[in-house]
Amino acid sequence: MKHVALAEAWTGVADCRHCTIRNAVLFAGLKEADFDQLHRPIDQLVYAPGTEIYSAGGPAHTLYTVRSGLVKLTQYLPDGTQRIVRLLRKTDLFGLEALIDDSYPHTATALHATELCRLPVDVVRALSHGNSGLYHELMARWHKALSSADRWITEFSTGAARERVVRFLIWLAEPEEGARCELFSREDLGALLGLTTETASRTMAELKRQGFIREPKPNQIVCDLPRLRQLVEP
Repeated sequence: MKHVALAEAWTGVADCRHCTIRNAVLFAGLKEADFDQLHRPIDQLVYAPGTEIYSAGGPAHTLYTVRSGLVKLTQYLPDGTQRIVRLLRKTDLFGLEALIDDSYPHTATALHATELCRLPVDVVRALSHGNSGLYHELMARWHKALSSADRWITEFSTGAARERVVRFLIWLAEPEEGARCELFSREDLGALLGLTTETASRTMAELKRQGFIREPKPNQIVCDLPRLRQLVEP
C-alpha cells in the first residue's frame, strides 16, 4: 500500500475553536484558555482510499480523529492473512495506544477518502494532566473503544454469514440519510466479518436478489433497513 507523505496530503493547522464536529470529539470540553497550550499544530490530513495511515509495530506518537470517511484497523495472522478488527467513522478517535505504549498494535488504513485530525500525543498528555474534563473524555473514549471491540466480536464475528453481513450493513447505513452507504471490496468485507471472500460475495448477491439491498453503482449500497432488521431481530 502507498504511504501518504506530508507533501502528498493536504496539511494545515486546524482551527479547533470552529471545528464543525468539535462538540462530538476529544477537545469538545476545552475552554478558550486551553487552546493557548496548543503550541504544536493539530494537522488536518486527507488520505486516498487504500492509503496506510500507520502500521502495526510502528512508532506511536499520534492520536487521530476521523473528520470524514472510513478507516479500518487490521491485524495480520501468522499465516499472513489479515483480519479487520474494527472500523472507525466520523468523530471516532483512534491510536489511543500511543498514550501508554511506544508502538501501534494495528495497521490503520483509509477505506474511503478520509479526512483526519492528527493530535500529537504529548499535547494530549499535557492538556489532560491539567484538565479534568479532557481526562474524563479520554476515559470515555477508552470505554467506547472497548465497547466497540466487544460489539465487533459479538455481532460481526459470530452467527451465520447472512446474519453477520446484515448486522454490518445496518451498522454502516443507519447514520446515513436515505440508508445509503458506501461499501468496499468483498475481500475487506470478508476480512471484517471472518468470512471468505466468496462467502461475502455470495451473501451480498443473495441480499440483492431478494430485494433487501440495491447497488445502483459499484459499492454504493441502498439498504431497506426495516426489512434487514427483521432478518436479525428476534
